[in-house]
Amino acid sequence: MTIPDNLWMQLREGSRFFKEEGDLHTTLARLVARLAEEGIDYAVIGGMALLKHGYRRYTEDLDVLTTRGGLEQFRGKLLGRGYLPSFPGAQKSYRDTETKVKIDFMTTGEYPGDGSPKPVSFPDPTQARVEKDGIWLITLEKLVELKLASGLSAPHRLKDLGDVVELIVSRSLPRDLADKLDASVRAEYLRLWEAAQSRPPE
Repeated sequence: MTIPDNLWMQLREGSRFFKEEGDLHTTLARLVARLAEEGIDYAVIGGMALLKHGYRRYTEDLDVLTTRGGLEQFRGKLLGRGYLPSFPGAQKSYRDTETKVKIDFMTTGEYPGDGSPKPVSFPDPTQARVEKDGIWLITLEKLVELKLASGLSAPHRLKDLGDVVELIVSRSLPRDLADKLDASVRAEYLRLWEAAQSRPPE
């Protein structure tokens, strides 16, 4: 059986990703340096934040939280200088022109999951982030909270609930982490925590 060339490329990139090498990490390092240079506040969210917080899951793009003003600064100062819209008319989705990696922005005040108003929204990045390896990440508690709110509100985002289970297992998250979460997602965290305790060891 012959393995297609594009699959080999994906396998190689996946291997490099978990070694914190390859296009995604190159793109991230370049992006956070440019954001810092321009004074744009941000926090990395999504799959890369999961990796940095201890759950090794592959991702193919970058997700970044900023304010509406920060996104406007990005467009005004960096668009056309290493970054272009990922499709015609895109307002929050861009590509690194060198690596072709997609970068999706979320802004403060937006709602996770189905996008409809709910008690949990994307915060100001400066109010819910922690620095690791020179990169600002969304805090672990806020990452869990956002993923719970997303998975609960949108059937197509059930993977977010799975991510919470994997974080519970990989980081041995405590049951009382629920006390630090918004009341609207607390019960779901406890349900997933109980389920994670009964999962057989791998």
